[in-house]
Amino acid sequence: MSDENEWVRITRADPNHSSWYIERFRSMAAEGNDLAGEARLIDAMVPRGARVLDAGCGPGRVGGFLHALGHDVVGVDIDPELIEAAEQDHPGPRWLVDDLATLDLASRGISEGFDAIVCAGNVMTFLAPSTRGDVLARLSAHLREDGRAVIGFGTNRGYAVDEFLSQADAAGLVADLLLSTWDLRPHRTDADFIVAILREGKPSAGPAI
Repeated sequence: MSDENEWVRITRADPNHSSWYIERFRSMAAEGNDLAGEARLIDAMVPRGARVLDAGCGPGRVGGFLHALGHDVVGVDIDPELIEAAEQDHPGPRWLVDDLATLDLASRGISEGFDAIVCAGNVMTFLAPSTRGDVLARLSAHLREDGRAVIGFGTNRGYAVDEFLSQADAAGLVADLLLSTWDLRPHRTDADFIVAILREGKPSAGPAI
């Protein structure tokens, strides 16, 4: 497996990929597709007016929905074209071009931690494998003491669940709950997707599954 950010590799090979991705979701939204499942889960977990970091926000569909519900949202993505689309389609949140592996929002004037961090859309599997642990550590560093990170990705995309949970543990993130979907279906070891709800702390007896 190449140790390179897969999204960067894809967009370098195909300069039209980002615009295709943006238009794909714009079309889905125009057709009335439900694109807010991840955001509804986050909204149910936090108080009104919570601070939410959309890590790997893409064109802003998750963070934009959460902002419309009244939350204070910051979105970060490595792709400037996706951030530009987020600014156009979902004004209100603070959208930033940045690398999750080196994320330091305090250096950009955002020093307050987050009640929740959402990382959806297979972001973790697009990362260079050598940076996945670094990204988890950076997400942990941006949580409030009682905050939680919710990370979802396909389990057949080259990132084993056991490896992910081990790296999360090393980053100081303990799994409170593992699910197989964003609509709260129980975790199964043979599922092709995982949604992990993580908090800061020492390992406990194990996550609820």
